[in-house]
Amino acid sequence: MTNETCYSLFVPLDALIFDFDGLIVDTETPEVLVWRELYREYGQVFSEDQWTHAIGRGAEEVKEGPLEVLDRLTGGELDLEEVDALRKKRLMNMIYAEPPRRGVKSLLTEAKALGIRLGVASSSKHWWVDGHLQRLGLYSYFNHIVCADDVLRAKPYPDLYLKAASLLKVGTDEVIAFEDSPNGIASAVSAGIFVIAVPNAQTAALDLSAANVRFDSLDGIGVDRLAELLQH
Repeated sequence: MTNETCYSLFVPLDALIFDFDGLIVDTETPEVLVWRELYREYGQVFSEDQWTHAIGRGAEEVKEGPLEVLDRLTGGELDLEEVDALRKKRLMNMIYAEPPRRGVKSLLTEAKALGIRLGVASSSKHWWVDGHLQRLGLYSYFNHIVCADDVLRAKPYPDLYLKAASLLKVGTDEVIAFEDSPNGIASAVSAGIFVIAVPNAQTAALDLSAANVRFDSLDGIGVDRLAELLQH
């Protein structure tokens, strides 16, 4: 009897679905640090409230982004393309130095070996998510990657998780989602999926109480522990 067969007889956990930004790799802390730096250079203070509202949302759900706010605060005279190009250069330098968050790769490796299907549900676009997963050596772990360009509505709506579960061919009661933000948690909860919050430095102080469980990291979290949580 294979490990996969033995496992499936006892555990109703068929799939794991991961958020990307801030969950698999912390892209959010570098972004906040870059915006703080840019605002400071223009004599402004970056609003944490503005940022936390946007974390986890699809771009179409954000009515006014940090660049537009900075332009407004400075009188509407910014060269938006120049400032955004500078932001992207600084941001990518920082993100490329970020490894996967603790425990992510070991959990993916164990789950893959046990035949558990793996997915990503991200409010970012494929060019961003796929590119970083390939760079980190994690792309091949996932059976399906669902991004904002695959659905009409990104988070906090349930569309991403519903599509991911459908592609993975699992019921929403057989899945665990991993999220780091209130908007992401709301998306998974709306889809009827058990959610584990794993916040990063930028989201740890936010209200993540809608999640079923909260861990500081995935370090040391294995499939047996996850299956036990889902059964309860």
